[in-house]
Amino acid sequence: MNPDDPRARRSRARLRTTILELAADKDPAAITMSEVARHAGVNRATVYQHFPDIDALVTDAMDDAVAHVARAAALCPLDAPRDEAPPPLAELFQHVADHASLYRRMLGAHGSALFSARLRERLTAELGASFRQGRRPPGYDDVPVDTHAAYLAGALTGVIATWITDTAPAPPPETALAFWRLFRPQPPGG
Repeated sequence: MNPDDPRARRSRARLRTTILELAADKDPAAITMSEVARHAGVNRATVYQHFPDIDALVTDAMDDAVAHVARAAALCPLDAPRDEAPPPLAELFQHVADHASLYRRMLGAHGSALFSARLRERLTAELGASFRQGRRPPGYDDVPVDTHAAYLAGALTGVIATWITDTAPAPPPETALAFWRLFRPQPPGG
């Protein structure tokens, strides 16, 4: 199969759309490849030509969302006041809230380990690149850039997962501000 073939691209797009629609209504672990094929209007072999399993399909389908989250996290300005979440961070949490059912399913107890790992890896890469371009918070010169980026990526992924799976999640602006305050701790004596 040639991934550049227009038919292959259309099939992949249809499969991505279908899995996101299905995952909005039920846990990805409960979705079968046969169900995806039936809803996408393709045969099961076509699904397997493109993706080895549901986890790979749903993770691939969420790639744009992962990229959006990672870019937003990396764009946070270092000079934003501690008591005001930067707009990119506020937008990140609003994006997750706008797609809450899907993120809840993907990051919940029966969610996708592959998706969680992809989100964390992409966040680590984006933050690491941002830090290397001089956008690293001061005071961490004694910590390797990649370790610092991985630490923050893991923390952000954990905060998003805990927040979005809470039975009564706080409003996005409140959660964005709480995370920002953790990211920008108050200076000693301040």
